[in-house]
Amino acid sequence: MPWYAWLILVIAIGSIVGGLLMLKDSAKKLPLTEEQLKRVHERNAEMDAKEAGDR
Repeated sequence: MPWYAWLILVIAIGSIVGGLLMLKDSAKKLPLTEEQLKRVHERNAEMDAKEAGDR
């Protein structure tokens, strides 16, 4: 493979990895209240029970 093909390949892989790392760094946890967190856990438990019943 010619040198410019390797260069394009390295730039493409670098931009993909760089984009993923930037996305990871910008991700933040949502500040939820205790009430909201409780509802999320209840909803997850309901969906797990529903999925287990569907099988």
